Amino acid sequence: MADIEWKRKREQYVVDEMIHLYCRKNHKGFDRKTGRLCHACRELADYAKLRSEKCPFMEKKTFCSNCRVHCYKPEMREKIRQVMRYSGPRIIFFHPILAVWHVISSMKEKRKQKEER
Repeated sequence: MADIEWKRKREQYVVDEMIHLYCRKNHKGFDRKTGRLCHACRELADYAKLRSEKCPFMEKKTFCSNCRVHCYKPEMREKIRQVMRYSGPRIIFFHPILAVWHVISSMKEKRKQKEER
C-alpha cells in the first residue's frame, strides 16, 4: 500500500511541477517571489491532485495519460492538455532528471500495455 501512495505522490509532484512551469511562463498572475500560481492554475493543480487521490487504477498505471479511463471533466482535461503540451518539451531544462524518468516510465508503461493486449 505504501508503494501506491509513493506513486500517487510522485505523479502529483510531476503534474504540479508542469503546471508551475506553464503558469510561470504564460500567466501574469504567477507570483515569482513566492512561487504561487494564478487562480486558474491553482484550481487546475487542486483538481489534478484530487483526481489522483481518488484514482482506483493507481497500482496499475504510471500516469493519467496511460490510463484507459479518463476521469477529468472535459474542460479540465483540455486545460491539462494545454499544460502538458507546453511544459512537456520544456521540463527537461528545469527538471532534467524528472523529465528523463517520466519518458522512461511512460515508454515502459506503453510497452507493458501493448503486451497485455
